[in-house]
Amino acid sequence: MQINIIGIRGVPAAHGGFESFAARFAPYMIEQGHDVLVYCQDDDGAFGPFEEDMWEGVRRVHVQPRRNGAVGTMDFDLQCIRDVAKRPGVDLVLGYNTAIFSLHQRMARRKIAINMDGIEWKRAKWSFPAKSWFFVNELLGANLAHVAIADHPEIARHVARRTRKEPVMIPYGSDRIESADVARIEAMGLAPHNYFVSIARVEPENSILELVQAFSKVDGDSKCVILGRLDETNAYHRAVRAAGNDRVVFPGAIYDQKRVQALRYFAAAYLHGHQVGGTNPSLVEALGAGRPVIAHDNRFNRWTAGEEQLFFSNRSEAAQAMRRIAGSNDLQDRLGQAALGRHQRDFTFDKVHRAYEEVLVRLANQ
Repeated sequence: MQINIIGIRGVPAAHGGFESFAARFAPYMIEQGHDVLVYCQDDDGAFGPFEEDMWEGVRRVHVQPRRNGAVGTMDFDLQCIRDVAKRPGVDLVLGYNTAIFSLHQRMARRKIAINMDGIEWKRAKWSFPAKSWFFVNELLGANLAHVAIADHPEIARHVARRTRKEPVMIPYGSDRIESADVARIEAMGLAPHNYFVSIARVEPENSILELVQAFSKVDGDSKCVILGRLDETNAYHRAVRAAGNDRVVFPGAIYDQKRVQALRYFAAAYLHGHQVGGTNPSLVEALGAGRPVIAHDNRFNRWTAGEEQLFFSNRSEAAQAMRRIAGSNDLQDRLGQAALGRHQRDFTFDKVHRAYEEVLVRLANQ
């Protein structure tokens, strides 16, 4: 079978969850004897004929959008759709943000699977026109795809209300982190199991301000590490920084995966404030590190993390959870083992990749 992956910026991964998934899934499919083509967005090149090369056995098609920003991303997606219509194989579209272009795929009699991602139009950060665009494309994606893939049971139920087809639920996967170099955190002035860590975009719907305010109420010598880019021109970012005390560390965005893994592995607990979305990759990776989770209390996080972890609905509950974790090594060990068990049941790469392969092979044979 040939599979064509569309909707990401490319491989190897350098941006988000979908890129990280594709960077692992594409080589897996090659190992299973399939052919894989991935479209890659090249922002630095001049617009012109597509260039192709190979990466770990995967054929990459490099496409240069004619504009920058969101409009450039839409142009990139449209160029990919037009090109893939001339090629053999099954199309896996990661994300529905430009699902309207899948009309062209259907007219070309393509077989399409679309990962429906989260409920993007509900995110507070988007303007009304952007929310309207996402809402319309969610409807189109759910109905134009031959197979709609949801990464969470709640997302599957949501998508099922948009279409007569039954969505397939396949979550994200991650590696288990079995060891890490302690020197990577000690260089940041941190001690094992004596700090909390958040790895997320610094925005209101991820509860970063509430987490920093909650930690500032926790006595002791533990620290709180907030990974994520801070822009001093952003009022919310300024509020987050101002809410921290001298034990809150703002290292910015860290792209060194070894250091990020070490931060997860040695943390007293992972702080996850996401209020919306499906199975969040960062939360899955935290479970694979075998450390406790303190998560915002919503139906998405409860299913992903498992009921054994700690949840909060406000600053007071978050602070209480941090105190419990900081004051008990036994609790850290118990919740850490529960996190590993949850990861092994549902979030290993092997299980996720096999599920995707089964869906795509079945679609190809229809």
